[in-house]
Amino acid sequence: MNRLLTKLPLLNYALALVLAAVLLTRGQSDTTTLLIVSSIVMFAVCWSSAIHLLGARAALHFVLIAVVCGWAAEQLGSSYGWFFGSYQYTDVLGPTLGDVPIVIPLMWFALTYIAYVISNLIVWQAPSDGIAPLVQDVTMSLLAAMIVTAYDLAADPYMVYVLKAWIMEMKDGWWFGETVQGFVGWMFVSFVIVFLFRLSLRRRAPVAALPASRRHVLVPLFIYGANMAFQMAAGHPVETRTIAFFAMGIPLLSALCGYARWQRPLSAQGEL
Repeated sequence: MNRLLTKLPLLNYALALVLAAVLLTRGQSDTTTLLIVSSIVMFAVCWSSAIHLLGARAALHFVLIAVVCGWAAEQLGSSYGWFFGSYQYTDVLGPTLGDVPIVIPLMWFALTYIAYVISNLIVWQAPSDGIAPLVQDVTMSLLAAMIVTAYDLAADPYMVYVLKAWIMEMKDGWWFGETVQGFVGWMFVSFVIVFLFRLSLRRRAPVAALPASRRHVLVPLFIYGANMAFQMAAGHPVETRTIAFFAMGIPLLSALCGYARWQRPLSAQGEL
């Protein structure tokens, strides 16, 4: 097991490079296969990174909370119009569980984990703030939810109008045809996932699987930045390309500033 853990940094880097390659390929030709592959790779690299930075137990809790909550929210949304408005998934995103493509709950984990790390770097100049007071948990969960929703500002119109991954019943919303309710749903579901994970840390603080050097914390930031670059290059309508730069660029740059001030590496004893 220890030998496997020592390979985590290399695995993180390798998966991040694979994700970058897939995103570049998607920019040339969007297919169902590439969408599924990019989503699975993004999920895998985020889980590997979470084990590295938070420990296997906390990472597994995060995965279970995000996947279950993400799937339930999407199932209720596609079946009853809850949270996001009335919509139906097409076959673009591949196999489904119920009405929800399997890759969608995986993406809920990836995005909320990345937002958890970025929000902590912005505020605390560390990838995790460990066990925190309840008010801090609420505030940080709200910030993380805003970071996730910033990603969706450009991603949602692209997924609907270019990839046709799902069909919205209402097509006359204020945001390039998308309804404001959808973004409220993104905020709410993201908040619930991150808040529940943060509450799970009250029983046991996150303990890094192995000492993490500064460059290892860059993996979640790299993924967020790679998705921002993809949206800037291929976003549709074209206005969303500029929006992606500012909406995602501001938290990313802020997190990089926090990263620059982070002096102490995470230790195997859980010091932050």
